[in-house]
Formats: sequence, structure tokens, C-alpha cells
Amino acid sequence: MKTEGRNERARNLHRKETREVLRIINEADRSVADSVREALPEIEAAVDLFVSSFRKGGRIFYIGAGTSGRIGVLDASEIPPTFGVSEDRVNGLIAGGREALTSARESREDDVAAGRALVEDSDISETDFVVGVSASGRTPFVLGFLEAAGEKGTATAAITNNKGAPIDDLSGVTIVAETGPEIIAGSTRMKAGTAQKMVLNMLSTASMVRLGKVFDNLMVDVVPSNEKLKKRARKIVRTVTGAENDEIEVRLKESDYDVKATILTLELEISLTEARRLLDRHDDHLGKALEEAAEEQ
Repeated sequence: MKTEGRNERARNLHRKETREVLRIINEADRSVADSVREALPEIEAAVDLFVSSFRKGGRIFYIGAGTSGRIGVLDASEIPPTFGVSEDRVNGLIAGGREALTSARESREDDVAAGRALVEDSDISETDFVVGVSASGRTPFVLGFLEAAGEKGTATAAITNNKGAPIDDLSGVTIVAETGPEIIAGSTRMKAGTAQKMVLNMLSTASMVRLGKVFDNLMVDVVPSNEKLKKRARKIVRTVTGAENDEIEVRLKESDYDVKATILTLELEISLTEARRLLDRHDDHLGKALEEAAEEQ
């Protein structure tokens, strides 16, 4: 496994000054985006599976152990407030459960049976989509989960940092970001972890764009759960409609801060009820709703 190899540029690291250590790490990190770019076709295929599952009412599951598991949980937890998705639609699961998020439970990654059992506990079905995340591509817990999910007819993908790893045999799509040896040999929380985070960012964001959770490059499904996000909601409505702040505030409060519906009421001069009916006709896709209105004018 290349992720377990020695990085020759980092030899004698213990003898180097702080600035030199930082320079070496930074130079290594600059190669990560290139490794992810090589996997764009596979990431695109995974986006198609994500979107297909979501449109059928399925759920998305990221499964991993250690650093990979934590990165999956992080991406999953940020999707609901950013894109207005209910918390049960995108799920991050980690070997060892919630305790493993803040405390090392690394031995749990060796338990194939636990991975298989978690598929049953999570009630995985053929409408769901599972993404296994493993730097080595051979983590038993993740392999067990993917194998059991596949047996149920569930669509699967994998994110790994080693070509030809066993995980490739158990996933419908395998995304390989070959980041090579780490600065600290085997410490895949570094380049490999960064690559995994980049891939998950791309996977979830592109999927949300496809699902109409973004208009232009604005997060029109933002959940305004605090003042910062309410301010963002007001700014989004102002950017799209050009309306005055006072009018925006009134309309947002009337809609309970439904950004999409508020935009339609202002742009089309229609009622909130009509705006929501229009969104319903287009599966909550603001862009398509505005296109229909423009065609009718």
C-alpha cells in the first residue's frame, strides 16, 4: 500500500527546523488536488448514484473507521443546515459508534461482523446509496458493510487512496485518489484524509446542485437557524430579486424564512400559496419554477 510507504522528501524530519517541516507538509498537500482531479469520472458516476437514490426517497450512508469515518460524519452533518435536507437523509456511520468521533476506537475497524450487522441495524434497502471510505481500501469493518449492503441490491461506491485495493471488488464505483506516502509514514489523516474530504465535498455538493438545492451559486435551501444564517437568507433574496430590505424581511417572516418561496413571491408577484404550488410542480427546484414562469409570460 502506497499510503503505508516512506516519503523520501520527509526523511530526517526530526532534525529539521519548524519552517522546513511546514514547507515539506505544504508541498505534499499541494499534490492532493491533482490526485482528486484524476478521479473526476468516478466521482461523476457516484453523483449519479447519489442523485438517483435521493430522488427515489432513499438515504445516503457514508461508512468508515477512524479518520475516514470522522470525515464522513463531518460531511453528512453539514448537509442538513446547508441544503435544507432532513437529518435522516444523509448519514455518517463510524466503526465504534459516536464515542469513536472523539476518542480512538481503532480496534473496531477490524470487525467485519460488526460492519455487516450495522447494515441490518440501519435497515439499509435497495433504494439507499452507500459510500465506503477507507484510505487503505481494506478496512474489514467497511468491507463487511459494503458486502452486506451489496447483497441487498443497494448501490455502492468507495473512496480510497490505493489502487487495486480489495474495496474495489465490493463497490459499484471506486474513487481512487492516489495520494502516495504520507509525510509521517502511515498517517493517513494527512494527505489521504484531505483527499477524502475533497471528494466528499464534491460528491455531496454536486449532488445537491443536481437536486435543485442550489440556484445560481446560492444556497437557497439554507436553514436559517441562527442570526448569521438569517442574514445570509436575506442577502440571497436581495441578490436574486433586488428587492428592498424591509420588503424582504416581511416576506421572509411570512414564509417562515423559506428562501425559495420568498424569491418567487417577489419575482413573480404571486402569493405564498401559489409560490409553494409552483415549487411542488417542479420538485422544489427554483430554477425550473422560474423558467416555467418566464415561458408563460
